[in-house]
Amino acid sequence: MAIQFLGEFIAPRSPEEVFEFLSDPNKFAPLLPDFQSMSLQDATHFTVKVKVGMGNIRGSAELKMELSEAVKPLRAQYKGQGTAVGSQVTVSAGFDLSPQPEGTRVAWQGETSVFGKLASMAGGMLEPLGKKNIQKLIDGLQKALVKPVVEAPAPQAAEPGFGGGAIDVPQGGIAADVAARGEGETSREMSPQGLKSD
Repeated sequence: MAIQFLGEFIAPRSPEEVFEFLSDPNKFAPLLPDFQSMSLQDATHFTVKVKVGMGNIRGSAELKMELSEAVKPLRAQYKGQGTAVGSQVTVSAGFDLSPQPEGTRVAWQGETSVFGKLASMAGGMLEPLGKKNIQKLIDGLQKALVKPVVEAPAPQAAEPGFGGGAIDVPQGGIAADVAARGEGETSREMSPQGLKSD
């Protein structure tokens, strides 16, 4: 039994940032519904374990996943297969990225196929459950992509005072200003008129 899904959303990040997130198994895999654990073989291959539960059926699925396509910053696609409750499961999920004024449009499509005992026992429950889990994945992805990118903190400005910072000093320096005050108002009134030549 094969179940297909598709949809799209806008992420408030650049295509490069969205691609970096989607193409990193360490960030993408934990968003899978009912995620339990992951072991990374290399940059594009990993094994993920998720819980399976529907009606009286309980167990776990172990899927061998691969980042099968990575075209920066346009597309990322995962494919995987494994076993769940004595049944064969195959999954695929692709993400096409395009720049938008408000960020990046993420058009996603996926397919899940289940063969064997699980398909016969679950029957009509598989499709609604699959849709529910896909929505969980997309909701988690949207939430993660809304969070601001963590950047190194900017160096703090020095505190005003003798340790640094800006202090307003009269032109000519403090000493010149004090001297001008000591000479009386007459000398101050001559400036700048006193600089003019006859």
